[in-house]
Amino acid sequence: MPISAMDEFLAHQTAGTFDQVYTSDRNFYDRYYFNLHPKSGDLFVVFSMGQYPNLGTTDAFVCIVFKGKQHVLRCSRELGIDRMDTSIGPFRVEIIQPLKKIRISCDDNEHGIAFDLLFDGTAQAVEEPRTVMRKYARVTMDTSRYTQMGRWQGHINIAEETIEVDFDNYLGVRDHSWGVRPVGESEPMGININEYVGKYGFFHMWAPMQFEDYQIKVFIEENADGERLVQECVRIDSYEKGGTVTKLGTPRHHIQYRRGTRELESAELVFEDENGQTITVSATALTCAYLAAGTGYYPNPEWVHGQYHGVFKLEYRHFDISTEEARNALGPLYETLVRFELSTGEVTWGMFENLSIGHHDRYGFDSFEAMAT
Repeated sequence: MPISAMDEFLAHQTAGTFDQVYTSDRNFYDRYYFNLHPKSGDLFVVFSMGQYPNLGTTDAFVCIVFKGKQHVLRCSRELGIDRMDTSIGPFRVEIIQPLKKIRISCDDNEHGIAFDLLFDGTAQAVEEPRTVMRKYARVTMDTSRYTQMGRWQGHINIAEETIEVDFDNYLGVRDHSWGVRPVGESEPMGININEYVGKYGFFHMWAPMQFEDYQIKVFIEENADGERLVQECVRIDSYEKGGTVTKLGTPRHHIQYRRGTRELESAELVFEDENGQTITVSATALTCAYLAAGTGYYPNPEWVHGQYHGVFKLEYRHFDISTEEARNALGPLYETLVRFELSTGEVTWGMFENLSIGHHDRYGFDSFEAMAT
């Protein structure tokens, strides 16, 4: 295969060139995720960009929730051999200072959405527990991910309005994940169909929250019976406080879903700190980005991460989220912007990610169709 700019660096981990990855699994991916919000529920922005070397594609989107609408601008192109090229149409990711400062931008375009934003990490990036899942003999999930919380500066143009973003008032979190997980067009179910005939369920929640000089991150995945598949609960001190990462106790979740949905209305997270003191985090929903609607994060015939759309494609979609009826049709992956309050008195704003599919005994979901009552 051809050499590229990355091949100049002393960073090879296989005998191949950098445009090749360690596995021929079609589902290998490498992805950035960012979110941004003020210290309120007035605006929520999610941006993501991914590469899929074995599918030969790369894509990006921005999802902006603003004034009762969800705006999605998305773009795809053929990947080519240059893995260092993190531009897709108007979208671009630039590493200004590795593991600290990242710039994301979207040039002016015919859809009226543009931005130029700088993320500045306020504490170190932290590696999460590796996720490995297998169905029968096949590994279906083998991913690594690190996350970092920080603040934002720059501007956003949306719906003929300009929003000025400053470090004092805008927070967010980013992650970078890579490995194997389902991407691209759906594969035939084959023997896996048996899994969905019985009691199948998958529950995922991810809640990063940043306070004045430290951060807390809770990450939980469970099966239908509530067995933990992945679990993380840590406190991360800010750079100014020394940057120490402290493991906290086993996290427990108590979620109140919106009636008729599996969308979070409120929640409590409970765990012990390193001294055995019980900490309770209350989360109250403010607004939500519905990532199953238009972004590719959930299987959809017209757009899914890694799907081939030809040499290049840029398109815009919008969704009405001004009414409960409109929102109910946009699950099941919810990025809910919430107000967090600790039992120790601290208050902040952040994202509570929630996905619940199929059975989950903890909340009485006994079928794929079951919803909160």
